[in-house]
Amino acid sequence: MEEKWTYWFEELGKDAIWVAGKKCANLGEMARAGLPVPPGFAISIRAYERFVEETGAAQEIRDYFRDLGDGPKNILVYEKASREIREIVQSKAIPPDIQETVAQYYQALSERCGASDLPVAVRSSGPVSMPGQFDTYLNVIGVEELNGKIVECWASTFTSQAIAFRAQKGMPVESSPIGVAIQRVVNAKSAGVGFTIHPTTGDWSKMVVEGLWGMGEAVVGGATTPDRFVIDKETSSVEKSVSAKPKQVVLKGKGTGIEDVPTEKQNVPCLEDGELQRLLELGKMLEKHYGGPQDLEWVVARDLPFPANVFLVQTRPVTTAKEKHTTTDTIIDLMLGNVFKR
Repeated sequence: MEEKWTYWFEELGKDAIWVAGKKCANLGEMARAGLPVPPGFAISIRAYERFVEETGAAQEIRDYFRDLGDGPKNILVYEKASREIREIVQSKAIPPDIQETVAQYYQALSERCGASDLPVAVRSSGPVSMPGQFDTYLNVIGVEELNGKIVECWASTFTSQAIAFRAQKGMPVESSPIGVAIQRVVNAKSAGVGFTIHPTTGDWSKMVVEGLWGMGEAVVGGATTPDRFVIDKETSSVEKSVSAKPKQVVLKGKGTGIEDVPTEKQNVPCLEDGELQRLLELGKMLEKHYGGPQDLEWVVARDLPFPANVFLVQTRPVTTAKEKHTTTDTIIDLMLGNVFKR
């Protein structure tokens, strides 16, 4: 594949992990398969590598870790390293030609969506899975803010958790290449996750969906229990477990904010029956396309009619599911708390 700094999602496929990271590769694969993915583009891993080398950040980071030494570290050491290294990265400017390319793609995406400065999500996309450890920014507006958030995403490869993860896995702590997904943000009525296999029993005949009102970061401090729906993949029947949902994350002028859910909606399911059936349909399509059970993220737009309002914003294989009707290991990756943060 020709080296570029940016790629439309449709130019990428599931094998493009080392081009723009797993998130971008899967978004591209879904887009190419005709699945409902909000449009967007990817900043390549090579753009990050060029940025850190050309600005001198890479050498400063290598020097920092050399001075830190090879002995055992505790979390306080990693937290201090994270703060100081992220400051190094965020003090640097994106090379002008990459900025120009990003501006061109952002303008084209805005025009494609009928906006002058399109609100977008800026999502980190690493080639190695480190769930929940990189940053995501929602409702980013304008090319200047976009460039700043791209740098912040790049800097998030040096969170204390990510540094500790690499150290524990024997990976180089001073380097972790990362791509970035730039995607039209969905003004979410509700959002959540789904598994096309029961995540705790391994039952292939069930799909489990969890969700809340509002944006995909809506488990406010982990305090809100999501609604849970267990769907029979053969009969389409649904078992519902509806939780009280007093808070939701919504779009503000820029970024997001927390609001109270109207009292009359707090104990109402966050998904209508038709939306659940649409997610079942999409889950089956993903399972067929990828050849195995999937762990997906979904969003339902508040300003579009059904079924055009149901979107997929991520998928990944459920790697613990090996054969039908066998017990799988508990999936510890998410259940909504890390939606949009992978």
